[in-house]
Amino acid sequence: MNVLIIEDEKPAARRLNRMLNHLDIEVNTMLHSVEEALNWFESNEHPDLIFLDIQLSDGLSFEIFEEIPVKSAIIFTTAYDEYALKAFKLNSIDYLLKPIDDDELKVAVDKYKQQQPTESSLQVNIDEIRKLLINPIDRKYKKRFTIKIGQHIKIIHTDNIECLYSENKSTYIHTSENRNYLIDHSLEHWHDQLNPEVFFRVNRTFIVHINAIKDIVAYSNSRLKLVLHSYDEQEIIVSRERVKDFKNWID
Repeated sequence: MNVLIIEDEKPAARRLNRMLNHLDIEVNTMLHSVEEALNWFESNEHPDLIFLDIQLSDGLSFEIFEEIPVKSAIIFTTAYDEYALKAFKLNSIDYLLKPIDDDELKVAVDKYKQQQPTESSLQVNIDEIRKLLINPIDRKYKKRFTIKIGQHIKIIHTDNIECLYSENKSTYIHTSENRNYLIDHSLEHWHDQLNPEVFFRVNRTFIVHINAIKDIVAYSNSRLKLVLHSYDEQEIIVSRERVKDFKNWID
């Protein structure tokens, strides 16, 4: 299998390369910008599979397709984890949400191997994906949760939630009243329904509300530690792969 990684953050590219090596997949080339990719495609045979980041240092990776009709299968690696995912699913083999999980990577690779896509099925509808990314349609995000407590039903508005977190394969919300409530479904399920302007997934375990952040502290390995107003049961660390997006989110 001829595999190419296009990712502007070199540590993330190297990490993905190591993960693929563990799956016995050798990455032939790693590229880090739109310009570099365009130059490479002009003089090299198109690979079987591309792991493609959306936002590169010198523009959106879609600019590559506007110049060169890429004939490869694509697995998107992206920090976009809301409205655009539907487009990624429709127009690529799969997508992987950063930071990439080992199991999810294996599923995506297996999906590619099983489908064995033909060139005609690999046409990526760039205009549709770009439209969703740059001019997203209005969405109605979740405003409240209803929690059953004994014979009662408690209504919790999202403005009163400090964080959502997963623990022991269960999902909880922590409120500004310093209470924890068990909720149905996974963190991934709820993340897509929360307003990304006020909620951010800092790692695989936590989604935090912007108003719940009391302090942000520099942490080891270029990460950040969050201190919330009331939640203090576990350390909340912004993973290194999400620090850049987190800083943009709070700006």
